Amino acid sequence: MKFVSGGQQVIEERDAPRELAVEIEKINKYFSGDRVKFNILFDLASYSSFYRKVWDAVQEIPYGAVASYCEIARRVGSPRATRAVGAAMAANPLPVLIPCHRVVRSDGSLGGYSRGLRWKIRLLELEK
Repeated sequence: MKFVSGGQQVIEERDAPRELAVEIEKINKYFSGDRVKFNILFDLASYSSFYRKVWDAVQEIPYGAVASYCEIARRVGSPRATRAVGAAMAANPLPVLIPCHRVVRSDGSLGGYSRGLRWKIRLLELEK
């Protein structure tokens, strides 16, 4: 997987360990309850454009907030594609970085989570 910095610059292979170490430290801070901004974007070109649109929309959900599958479908211009949004959530290769735990059912119930419902609950509680 190729990756770029938050400034959209391609990270040279020789610099990758240092850049990844910074992001790993941010992940550790996140799990300690700190609010962090991840600055690494992964090349997801091998996934469908629909999935990438969904993941972009999910990244716009603020820390501590949730959005419904239906709302995400509307945001990406496919209001009837709620099941497809769910499929994109299940295929998310970067949970936490693409915070699919913030996506819930329209009635407010949790729905599923690719890493298990226990993790979804934990992440949502962490962000309260």
